[in-house]
Amino acid sequence: MLLDNLKTTTLWLASGTEAVAALIISIAVIEGALKALSIFLIRPEVGGAADRQQDAKEVVRLKLGRWLALVLEFELAADILRTAVAPSWTEIGQLAAIAALRTALNFFLQREIDGAEARNIARGNPPSAPAS
Repeated sequence: MLLDNLKTTTLWLASGTEAVAALIISIAVIEGALKALSIFLIRPEVGGAADRQQDAKEVVRLKLGRWLALVLEFELAADILRTAVAPSWTEIGQLAAIAALRTALNFFLQREIDGAEARNIARGNPPSAPAS
């Protein structure tokens, strides 16, 4: 009885974690779309304006990338919770494959974010604030 309740609770937690990830994606996409739309409505007419527009696009891209990196962590947590409930060897193998793929995606995404931040600093722009 206790084990069944623990399994049910764990599966509910996994579903809740995935719901949080979906909510974060929704908010990030809406925020990114609104900011991108505002950038595209500004027309660069002189040399400096085009550079500012490019910098603004980079900020939106980096912020969306940070949100997506966070979502990958939530999704991995949900997968771990699901597998923690009396896993079979097949489920453990699937979790290992999913974890490896999500970790690789997160690694390369973070590398891209760090590289863009370094380019911004090299150009004399302050680093953009982390996602809040």
